[in-house]
Amino acid sequence: MNVLALNAGRNTLRYKLFAMPREEVLKDASFDNVKGPATAEAAARAVANCLPLGVQAVGYRVVHGGPRLTGPVRITSEVLEEVRSLAGLAPLHVPTDLEVIAASSSTAPGVPGVAVFDTAFHRTLPEFAWRYALPEEVEDGGMGGLRRYGFHGIAHQFVVGELLRLLGRDAGGTRLISCHLGGGASACAVRDGRSIDISMGLTPLEGLVMSTRSGDVDPGLVLCLLRHKGLTPKEVEDLLYRRSGLLGLSGRSGDIRELEPAAAGGDPRAELALEVQAYRVRKYIGAYAAALEGLDAVALSGALAEHSAGIRRRVLRGLEFLGIQLDEERNRAAGPDAPTGLSADGSAVPVWLVPADEERQIARETYQTLARTA
Repeated sequence: MNVLALNAGRNTLRYKLFAMPREEVLKDASFDNVKGPATAEAAARAVANCLPLGVQAVGYRVVHGGPRLTGPVRITSEVLEEVRSLAGLAPLHVPTDLEVIAASSSTAPGVPGVAVFDTAFHRTLPEFAWRYALPEEVEDGGMGGLRRYGFHGIAHQFVVGELLRLLGRDAGGTRLISCHLGGGASACAVRDGRSIDISMGLTPLEGLVMSTRSGDVDPGLVLCLLRHKGLTPKEVEDLLYRRSGLLGLSGRSGDIRELEPAAAGGDPRAELALEVQAYRVRKYIGAYAAALEGLDAVALSGALAEHSAGIRRRVLRGLEFLGIQLDEERNRAAGPDAPTGLSADGSAVPVWLVPADEERQIARETYQTLARTA
């Protein structure tokens, strides 16, 4: 079965056509600097580009599955309606996900589609990790259940599988931390190969500092913005999702390709933005080492980690007390093409750079889903 994996990000659309189950890549390309309707148009072009090679199924990254879509599913009108109801919980992503599915389905009518959810990997969180400290009648009401779902599950699941392979370990008994550092960013605590905590929550806004998203803020700050600054709910959403994070801290850009040279050139706000982001990652690594009651290995993935030795150095600085020792020569040599060990030979806790192949994970789950329902 030839499976086309479509992975829509906030500003990109990556796609790969795989011959499954052997996972041979038949075509691999991406569209950059696309948003909203432009992403849907790119998806239609991606499908058209692959049709001559044969496409028997299309797998889609869908960011939010809510309380009912807890694993990959064949796309139906009912599934689309359920995803549509979750748009308010991931406003940067779900509308685009739906547009991509519509455009691709129109280009390849009759080809089955499978939705692979970023939230699914985190359905193993224990209740004490996913529950907010809210009254039950509030927590269960409105917008499909107000609980922590977590995101980037497709990336974390792939990276954890690769990390276990690199370590030569079975999942049982392992305590791992996966840090996905891209335009969106998250940290995930993994015990026995299963997610037990994730920095993102009900929405992809919670947790680490991201390109334009704030990450963790005091809920009272939101109330202050509404009551005392006079912002509307829509303006608060725009502020926290699109004008905060690295962009808000630096006043310059949310892109580290601009911030790192600026910081090196003496821009104090660019330096502060990078350090705030790295500090937040370090804090989550420490917290998750406690949640896991120990630590066997750490994986870094995502565009920031894969392309910036400086980001990797900032993130891992000061973690020697956990048994993490960075080898600077290995760090400088690492890149996005292959997994690379970053830690020194004597490091008690190995650290690996593991490029996340989300498209491969999407293709795997699409193939398995259709094989089960054939």
